Amino acid sequence: MSEPATSSAHARSDRPLLGSLLLHATRLTREWLQEGLREQEGSDRRIGEILVERGWVLPAEVAAALAEQLSLPLSPEPLQPQTQALRLLPEELARRLRVVPIRSSRRTLTLAMADPLDLSAAEDVRFRTGRRVDVEVASEAAVLRCLETSYGNELERLVADLEVGLGDSQGGSDRDVLERVAAAAPVVQLVDGLLSEAGDAEASDLHLEPSSAGLRVRLRVDGLLRTVRTLPPRLQPVIVSRLKIMAGMDIAVRRRPQDGGFRFPLQDRPVALRVSTLPSEAGEKVVVRILEPDRAPGSLEDVGLSAPDLTRVRRVLAAGQGVLLATGPTGSGKSSTLQAVLREVDRIRLNVTTLEDPVEYPVEGVTQVQMDSRAGLTFPAALRAVLRQDPDVVMVGEIRDVETAEIAMAAAVTGHLVLSTLHTTDAPSALTRLLHMGVPAYLVAAGVAGIVAQRLVRTLCARCGGDPRVRCPHCKDGYRGRTGVFQVLVMTDALREAVVQGASTPVLRRLAREAGMGFLADDARRQVAEGRTTPHEASRVVQGDPGAAIPCAGCGGEVPPEALGCPWCGRAQRQECPCGRRLELTWRFCPGCLRRCGLHPDPHGEGRDGP
Repeated sequence: MSEPATSSAHARSDRPLLGSLLLHATRLTREWLQEGLREQEGSDRRIGEILVERGWVLPAEVAAALAEQLSLPLSPEPLQPQTQALRLLPEELARRLRVVPIRSSRRTLTLAMADPLDLSAAEDVRFRTGRRVDVEVASEAAVLRCLETSYGNELERLVADLEVGLGDSQGGSDRDVLERVAAAAPVVQLVDGLLSEAGDAEASDLHLEPSSAGLRVRLRVDGLLRTVRTLPPRLQPVIVSRLKIMAGMDIAVRRRPQDGGFRFPLQDRPVALRVSTLPSEAGEKVVVRILEPDRAPGSLEDVGLSAPDLTRVRRVLAAGQGVLLATGPTGSGKSSTLQAVLREVDRIRLNVTTLEDPVEYPVEGVTQVQMDSRAGLTFPAALRAVLRQDPDVVMVGEIRDVETAEIAMAAAVTGHLVLSTLHTTDAPSALTRLLHMGVPAYLVAAGVAGIVAQRLVRTLCARCGGDPRVRCPHCKDGYRGRTGVFQVLVMTDALREAVVQGASTPVLRRLAREAGMGFLADDARRQVAEGRTTPHEASRVVQGDPGAAIPCAGCGGEVPPEALGCPWCGRAQRQECPCGRRLELTWRFCPGCLRRCGLHPDPHGEGRDGP
């Protein structure tokens, strides 16, 4: 809830302060109010919002005090908007402005607002509807609940109308019927509503999954899928057909995958959407990828790198040559990291080109090339062409084959900076992966300059701090947004020599560790210590971090892989003979020199003491 601004037309110097009204009307104490005011100093937060977050007053009490302060009507809870009023204001605009149309007449529209002094919101509604806007005060929680229930009911109404309409659709071929129904207003509104819902939730993907029970609608928010509704099975063909038409696909093709895309206005700005269909036993599954440019990190500082790792990455970029790889599983933020790297390079004095499939985010000053395998524009072909264009920096969306890898390594050796991604579990295993692909060891050793392995962890909501006792309208489960967990490997002479000699991944991992590389688990603990995420979320994402630690059989504590014993309880994890042979804990004698193992002394004083 907002404290009214003194510059507003509603505010007058003789009006009582909101805190004073709350002191007289609620259980708020003067000590609590003073503490809230101290917390407000130096921030842009409002006192009502702070008091509600602390649990000292209720949202409805702040709304009542604000209505009294501004001499405005208080909209009683629960809000009960008229149907004709809801239809005057699109759901997307109502959600963005956080207002509820309550009543309407020929010339006026009454809004319930949590912040009645948001004059720009009232002006937007007046411009959109052509009506004079009257304001009533409601709590933010009441507004958000009403938006969910009211516009959700409107979506259900559209679904019900569609089912009736489909029953009446007769005559003509199957394709003719689908095209006619998919162009009908209810279908258009339903699909637009699903897309807007995904945009409002800040989802990265919208999944439409057919089954015998119906069409399951899921959103991927902060890396996790959640079901938002299940639509009747009969709606599946027309919804899929509508999306195919919007994406430029053939609605008659249902037995092979198709890809397409279009632009759609989300939150009053056009956003690129990529649509993919996949035939299944129950029907066609559709996934819509939402590519919002605002979600791309502006710089390397924004992706979550620690100060030492940020310095290592920038040292690689400053060299101006070599391959910098971003590695990790699908959805770990590799492309976003490379986008941030692109914004670090000098795009004015350098020739920067990217090869992408697809081009996700536009970057000013960069030549971005969309791959098209049907036209013969593959990564190897495009990379060869780019190298004839006098490039300084080349980004290859993904190294998928040995041909692309060899060209990239050769380009790096000849003085180019090459950025790309690779699917590996950690940074050292990327070197082994390149060797197993068939890239010559000398090219890998000379070409690779650095490797950034990463994962994404959900961050705590900045408004509620992840407190489960607070019913926060800005997040779900206490998390909002994500940040990176990183492992940065910078090539050294020792690592290059080991690659040429064909060293195993554990050996490369040990050498990288000696050169300053941390583990993903180490960086996850840093994010927890800095209060950005929780131990539960960190362990969910980085479980199975290769080479990070092994559990102690005695106490369960984490033991570094190179350790002889547990640093927590002292239990031996391994033993080495003076001859250099590694011993199993159950052995009584060393198989190399027949010395008696230290954990099994000879009770009779016998046995060989030397070779």
